[in-house]
Amino acid sequence: MKSTTGFTALLLTPTGIILAALVIVPIIFLVFTSFTDFNQRSLFTGEFEFVGLAQYAAALSDAAFWQSLLRTFLFTAALVVGSMLIGMAVAQMMTKLGTVMRYIVTFALIFAWAMPNVASSVVWKWLFQPGYGVINYLLTKLRIFGDVSNLAWSNNTTLAFVCIWLLVVWQAVPYIAITLYAATTQIDHSCIEAAQLDGAGPIRTYWQVIVPLIKPSIMVIAMLSVIWDFNVFNQIWLVSQGGPSGSTSTIGVFTYKQAFVNFDIAQGAAISVITVIILLALTGVYVRNLLKTGEDL
Repeated sequence: MKSTTGFTALLLTPTGIILAALVIVPIIFLVFTSFTDFNQRSLFTGEFEFVGLAQYAAALSDAAFWQSLLRTFLFTAALVVGSMLIGMAVAQMMTKLGTVMRYIVTFALIFAWAMPNVASSVVWKWLFQPGYGVINYLLTKLRIFGDVSNLAWSNNTTLAFVCIWLLVVWQAVPYIAITLYAATTQIDHSCIEAAQLDGAGPIRTYWQVIVPLIKPSIMVIAMLSVIWDFNVFNQIWLVSQGGPSGSTSTIGVFTYKQAFVNFDIAQGAAISVITVIILLALTGVYVRNLLKTGEDL
């Protein structure tokens, strides 16, 4: 038994070293930097001073930080609700499809999900481009809103958010749909048949029978979606760069600008640490509620 344990530890040691080098060390450096005045000059001179909690105090007293944080919470809520509802609908639709069509839909979902965020964002920005964008062209042809061929989505606060929301949801739905479809296929079909014999229609059967049975999967995916959507950066930066006038600047964009545009690296590190603490708190609340309800992860 001891030899088996020692052999297992030997096999895990290289992975542990790599994990420490790629994850733990950067986190330690991030926290360390947040207590200094590390900036652009420090990159070349290596000189910096410890300032204690000054960076955290500066961040928490900055109105722009709180505006970005509030915007992030609202945007995250919209993204999670939208992607979860659409993903659940697609998953349920897949249970009604034939084998061939289900394989086609699954392949399309995996293809969309596997596309890199940067590539998807660039293509999405081109689709909404004023002058020659496909979306503006189609909307103009439909003549619902008149001639919108030169409409600049990224220059309008509401439209910029709509554009980014559509992009992020489009990228999130495939994973949610496939995961929930897999969970749905594990349900004992006799439960569904019993509900149908009792006179329950498709909608009632779904919400009162299927959803409770796949609730653990829904809860896990919802929590992961909160974490992912809270940290959305690539899509926002490539589509609008936080504009117009900072109206789409979430906490991720705000952190990036502080660290790599204003070159206040220590300030960016402090905001990153605050973000991690917020996400850990949200995760803790989720796990606590999950344990109270007696659900399994």
